Amino acid sequence: MRQPLVSSLNTVLRAASALLIGAGAALLSIAAVRAQSEPLVIAKQGYFFVGGHIDTSREGSPTVGHMYVEFQVPQKVAHPYPVVMIHGGSQTGTNFTGTPDGREGWAQYFLRRGYAVYVVDQVARGRAAQWSQANGPVTSANLARLEQRFVAPERFNLWPQAHLHTQWPGSGMPGDPSFDQFYASQFPSLADFPLQQALNRDAAVALLDRIGPAVLLIHSQSGAFVWPIADKRPSLVKAILAVEPNGPPAHDVDFKGAPDWFADNPHLKAYGLVDVPLTYDPPVTDAAPLKFMREDKPERPDYVRCWAQPEPARKLVNLRDTPILVVTSEASYHASYDHCTVRYLAQAGVKSTFLRLGDVGIHGNGHMMMLEKNSDAIAKVMVDWLDRALPGG
Repeated sequence: MRQPLVSSLNTVLRAASALLIGAGAALLSIAAVRAQSEPLVIAKQGYFFVGGHIDTSREGSPTVGHMYVEFQVPQKVAHPYPVVMIHGGSQTGTNFTGTPDGREGWAQYFLRRGYAVYVVDQVARGRAAQWSQANGPVTSANLARLEQRFVAPERFNLWPQAHLHTQWPGSGMPGDPSFDQFYASQFPSLADFPLQQALNRDAAVALLDRIGPAVLLIHSQSGAFVWPIADKRPSLVKAILAVEPNGPPAHDVDFKGAPDWFADNPHLKAYGLVDVPLTYDPPVTDAAPLKFMREDKPERPDYVRCWAQPEPARKLVNLRDTPILVVTSEASYHASYDHCTVRYLAQAGVKSTFLRLGDVGIHGNGHMMMLEKNSDAIAKVMVDWLDRALPGG
């Protein structure tokens, strides 16, 4: 009778443990809801435009190259440096000011933690109007790509990690309220990506010159802007929160599905991380361009093969003192290659902290993690890292 008794006791203990874990998760969820329901007291808010100029050479003399910025300052400011949030491709600042299912966004989370927050619309995007495509043509809508990469990658399995996606609110299909809200928020991007990099670099530099030192929180496409911004204003960029930054270095990746999964896009990024100039030592010139070599095999079968500089590698001297956090979710297409960006930075003398969300118990997220069901848990990880990276802040 002893063995059945022990087995029964183990069963009871496992059940009790599960109940305790479930109760703890429920308490955390209740605490998060309660925090969002408490009044968010704002001392000051407003908007302005930075960068750009009136171009009299174009029909109607439009303003071009300008960025829209809205800001909020909490009543209790607990940190000396504000957070500037720069969205990714086909998006606007609404990525950070709410979620498709009606919850508060990352902007409110950082405000509640005592940060002043600046949320931008990129140049020629959203409220930074582009008159008659003054900056060139824009991309077309692409419902299929949005479903494949952002909302429901698990239905398409174009990369090895896609099947892990579970965190999108709702069914992830047209007709679902959360899907329709998100799809309605999409906005055309400039077709010329190198031009986007130059325009947004210059506008964001103008923003920092106006507001002073800040933390930059970027996502996806704007990862191609953050390195040039920090390169131009290293003293004003106090830290970088790089949420799945544009990458990987040298060549973007085209996703094909099993069994081959990955192919290198033929376009070569002249400055490794980006198409626009970065300050390397020794300098990159037309006569002495960057060179790249591809690793013989990937670190893991579900990873891409990274590109790197041949040794001795040139150094990104203006980025080496900036605290950087690279955040990657479990199910995003970035899960297959963000390690390449981290390696490239390290080889160029730039230290960063690489955070795979799955390693800290945050599972099931895709690329649009700031809109997903557990978005507050991800924001908490970033804020906690900032508290450590900027002591006294």
